[in-house]
Amino acid sequence: MGTTKVKWLPGGKTFIGVDSTNHSVVLSTEGDGVGMKPSDLLLVAVGSCTAVDVVIILQKKKFQLDGLEIEVSGEQESDPPWTFRKIHLHYKIQGSGFTEKAVEQAIQISEEKYCSVAATLRGTAEITTSFEIIEK
Repeated sequence: MGTTKVKWLPGGKTFIGVDSTNHSVVLSTEGDGVGMKPSDLLLVAVGSCTAVDVVIILQKKKFQLDGLEIEVSGEQESDPPWTFRKIHLHYKIQGSGFTEKAVEQAIQISEEKYCSVAATLRGTAEITTSFEIIEK
């Protein structure tokens, strides 16, 4: 089991999150351009969790993958605690030789089998996906 830490930087609403491998991210609830909102970090977490899987799966299938970008959007309840009820991931896959079936399968395998963040959120939020293939 991994352990993470969150450290407050005194004097404001800025924090440093440190993961189990000692990597860090700046978090903030202020709109000063320094740090990510914790709720946005959750969307980044689900996007990056599945991104790792999709890249590995497509590379194992010997596709020429030149780029991957995932736009993650979320709909939250209007009242506290502002729970996410819907999360949508839109994959932009760049490369050549892809079939829609292969991309769809890679996304599905990630979401249903490997992505721990999506598996955790699935009980609370409806997670949907879409994708586009950008041929090089």
